[in-house]
Amino acid sequence: MIYRFKKPWDDGTTALKLTPMELMERLVALVPRPRVHLTRYHGVLGPHYKHRKQIVPKPPELKVVGQDQDIIDPKQLELKKKNIPWARLLARVFNIDVETCIKCGGKMKIIAAIEDPKVIRKILEHMGLATKPPPLHPARGPPKVQHHFEDEFNQQHFDMNFDNFNQSAD
Repeated sequence: MIYRFKKPWDDGTTALKLTPMELMERLVALVPRPRVHLTRYHGVLGPHYKHRKQIVPKPPELKVVGQDQDIIDPKQLELKKKNIPWARLLARVFNIDVETCIKCGGKMKIIAAIEDPKVIRKILEHMGLATKPPPLHPARGPPKVQHHFEDEFNQQHFDMNFDNFNQSAD
């Protein structure tokens, strides 16, 4: 595989000829390690800076709704929670409000969830829907790439520059 550079190197090399494995080795070196943050903060924004509390904004305080001191706005409680209910996530991501009736606009709530596979199959059969999932297709390889730039690239020029590259590497 021929890899052309945007700008020639100092020694005049404009391209590299790599085997697929050599190319993969170079690309793998660019992939970050799993579960490692790519952005690291230091100094004032670092996690253990002693004056960080004075710089990073505090989370908003919960506002009391009504006259009773125990009633808090439910939307604010939801923002405070780490786990957001799936209905709110659907509304936020897909703009689907599953808690509102499409006929009358009234508020709906879930009263039951059917999880038994036998009952689910029986309901699907009664409705005339498929009871089995669609078959999985076998995995396929990567698409074949046609290198149109190889035709317009002068192989003799490449060999000359590649030889220069090998000499300069020695």
